[in-house]
Amino acid sequence: MQHPLDPLTVAEIEAGRAVLESAGRVTSTTRCAAVLPVEPSKEAVAAWLPGETVERRILFVALDTSSGRSAEAVVEVTTGTLESWTELTTDVAPYGQPPYLREEFELTEQIVRADPQWQAAMARRGLSPEFAFCAPLAPGFFGRDDEAGHRVIRSLTFLREDAHDSPWSHPVEGLIVHIDLTQRRVLRVEDEGNTPVPSSDGRFGTPAALTERVTLKPIAITQPEGPSYSVDGSAVTWENWSFRVGFNAREGLVLNQVAFDGRPVLYRASVPEMVVPYGDTSPTRFWISYFDAGEYLLGMNANPLMLGCDCLGVIHYFDGVIADGGGHAVTIPQAVCMHEEDYGVLWKHTHLDGTADSRRSRRLVISYFSTIGNYDYGFFWYLYLDGSIEFEAKATGVVFAGAGVPGSSSPHANEIAPGLFAPVHQHLFCARLDVSIDGDANSLAEIDVVRMPTGPDNPHGNAFTWTTTELTSELEAKRVANPAAARVWEITSGSRRNAVGKPTAYHLVPRASATLMAQPDSSVFDRATFATQQLWATPFSPAERFPAGDYPNGHAGGGGLPTWTAADRSIENTDIVLWHVFGPTHIPRPEDWPVMPVDYSGFTFRPYGFLDRNPALDLPSGMIHDDHCAPHGSHHEGHGH
Repeated sequence: MQHPLDPLTVAEIEAGRAVLESAGRVTSTTRCAAVLPVEPSKEAVAAWLPGETVERRILFVALDTSSGRSAEAVVEVTTGTLESWTELTTDVAPYGQPPYLREEFELTEQIVRADPQWQAAMARRGLSPEFAFCAPLAPGFFGRDDEAGHRVIRSLTFLREDAHDSPWSHPVEGLIVHIDLTQRRVLRVEDEGNTPVPSSDGRFGTPAALTERVTLKPIAITQPEGPSYSVDGSAVTWENWSFRVGFNAREGLVLNQVAFDGRPVLYRASVPEMVVPYGDTSPTRFWISYFDAGEYLLGMNANPLMLGCDCLGVIHYFDGVIADGGGHAVTIPQAVCMHEEDYGVLWKHTHLDGTADSRRSRRLVISYFSTIGNYDYGFFWYLYLDGSIEFEAKATGVVFAGAGVPGSSSPHANEIAPGLFAPVHQHLFCARLDVSIDGDANSLAEIDVVRMPTGPDNPHGNAFTWTTTELTSELEAKRVANPAAARVWEITSGSRRNAVGKPTAYHLVPRASATLMAQPDSSVFDRATFATQQLWATPFSPAERFPAGDYPNGHAGGGGLPTWTAADRSIENTDIVLWHVFGPTHIPRPEDWPVMPVDYSGFTFRPYGFLDRNPALDLPSGMIHDDHCAPHGSHHEGHGH
């Protein structure tokens, strides 16, 4: 039975495209840069009853590749109606372009390879173009007349030993090709310097670059009675949790209607944007600041996941349905993985008589991976038995490096292999948390732990306390984390109180991380202003979905959160959305080469007075063994059954 918040289906996308075609909106040069669900209003979702007809709307972002013009089309697929067709003003400041098409990456390579200037640059350097890889890269925004308002892309060149070789270890430093995709021509070629191409071998994986070790013994994870969760379409229940799994081409994985003990916690949770700004001043990289959702589409680039590699245990998979450049439906098999994991001790106490009570923690994991060029990103949501939610981003893949003189030094890039220099950069994710703590009437506060001066209120000097600062408007809610003060942000319910008379609440607990390091007068600062704060809060608006605006590709800046919050709307006792920025600042190291071990970042969302007592008191004591925990002094080997 279909639910209003279910992901788009193959049949719906095909039906939507057919509506566009019958309305005369599809020509031989029409491509679909994005196909996304238009979610129904919260009121419509709340009023919907099982068995009722679900009105389903789809947003098609149409691009005419011959003219560069683009438009938004909203199709109601239930009735087969084209509800609206809105031309986008991509040639008017502050500009902005739809995301790139995959076929434009292939077009980029064709244009570069055919260009005489590029061919001459390769010849001047004595390099063979046979297996060269022309990487298609978002250009940022610098106001150049031949770029502003145009659909442009840049290309850097990497060498490969053969067609199957990983290119990232052999950058051709100082060779930059600027391309107008609509006109299908090279705007200019930069050819600076004569830095030798590094010879470092970047091969890894299968076939293995090294002989695989044989010392690791297998770990078997089994659930002989099956998993503890149940799945009905997109609806999942697990212990006290219930939620719906969503997926779309831009955000990837979405969690809807997350509830604990039947009480709402989050109406919607996703990571709708991330920016990857580079801190290098070289001509080859100063302009790099990728918006991996808005420019490339995270969900579009989701991986089909593999049992035993990406996910381990008893797995339930959800397919991802997206659309290709022609607007036709494509299924990504096993795009989202869900499984249970043991997570150590949840609570424990040894009593005065020497007996002990101990219960093991377990978490439900819902995850997907997206590959954007050289980097791979894992997006992991964890639900815990104590009512906590954790999000973790896993950054891995291959670092984006340039060439330099072996043994030299740079203030902006580390030498990670002979002649191979990887610039300092950031991966700044933005989570969008449409909170619903016991309903939509919520308020926000900041809590800091503070020292107290020795005196009448602290006669022995040992005391400390905490302060609570109410954040009642959007500008007040622009905040940064403060680990020294153990800073958290509290979301309270306006309709329910707990057993001690306080409003029920959850805490957003940030991890220590940097905000955007670029200067306020930089282009990336204007374009990624959302990354300059670790917390923003806005009153809910269905039109406010993406923190850098709807179309950050080729956008001059100011879109999204800085524009919305300038109105300084009230966020007190209302339906509010939190925007939390986090992520690693990466100073690459030799150990990151040739493939980078996972770099972890994220946050926790945990109950604070939402519950009247520990909700995991009733856990069984023998969740691993088929008997209870072995007593002190036993001689069990500890093998699970």
